[in-house]
Amino acid sequence: MVKRKEPQVAEKQFPDESSSSDEDTDMLDVEFEWFDPQPEHDFHGLKTLLRQLFDVDAQLFDLSALTDLVLAQPLLGSTVKVEGNETDPYAFLTILNLHEHRMPELTRLQDKPVIKTLTDYIAQQAMTNPSLSPIADLLKPFNQAQVGLILTERLINIPSEVVPPMYKMLLEEISWAIEEKEPYTFSHYLILSKTYREITSALDQEKSRPQKKKKMNAAKEEDKEIFYFHPEDEVCQRHATMYGGFSYLKEESDGQADAKRTFQELGIKPQGHMMLLEASKFESAVKALEHFLRPS
Repeated sequence: MVKRKEPQVAEKQFPDESSSSDEDTDMLDVEFEWFDPQPEHDFHGLKTLLRQLFDVDAQLFDLSALTDLVLAQPLLGSTVKVEGNETDPYAFLTILNLHEHRMPELTRLQDKPVIKTLTDYIAQQAMTNPSLSPIADLLKPFNQAQVGLILTERLINIPSEVVPPMYKMLLEEISWAIEEKEPYTFSHYLILSKTYREITSALDQEKSRPQKKKKMNAAKEEDKEIFYFHPEDEVCQRHATMYGGFSYLKEESDGQADAKRTFQELGIKPQGHMMLLEASKFESAVKALEHFLRPS
């Protein structure tokens, strides 16, 4: 059953290759539909989106187990589709209770090892950035904090206007779950996302250069401006207690960065990004998202 439907949320543009004008485009109106996660239809699509979210570090996780965990709570979270319920999702948003799955009893850790791996990964990455280091303490087994981990991703061409309805529905679903005595009374919301920097293409550096100069150029790359894959992250972090980026544990080759430099001279180097919001500020962040990304 469709949770929500919005015609003409955004328009996709496809360049007309037969025309020399950059302004000539083919326009396509798309009707987006929001659904609850469906185990019988969404496994492969959600797994692909999770792999995209974690980028090169996706290989560190059992993505099949993580996908199953997302699908095991079909009344929390949403998927976005364009051709009915039985098709692959183009976007998703879900929340996982890290406290519920990180309890120190051995049996629980055996039941949900992917959550332990994910929690350990987040704590490890948080410690690499002083702005994020308190997150590691919140995730310790005996800390009383109730942390809800928000995972959300969408295909590259899907417009950001699909995001606010997912967050709004999540607020409602959490409220309903709490009424049913489900373990979703959170003290904090942790949003795991990704950003990127533009870096000098390795293809443009193939001419011989002194090794010292190459190292200096690499250091300069770290100081470059950060860009957002998800425009909504800029809004969320205005309401965050803390936020910041971290480098992936698995190194990306220069060739991969060049492969992501589509239609531009510079390469793209992704990195992880976290935002921690107190529960009292989450609803106002969602309202700000709705205002910022409302369809024109």
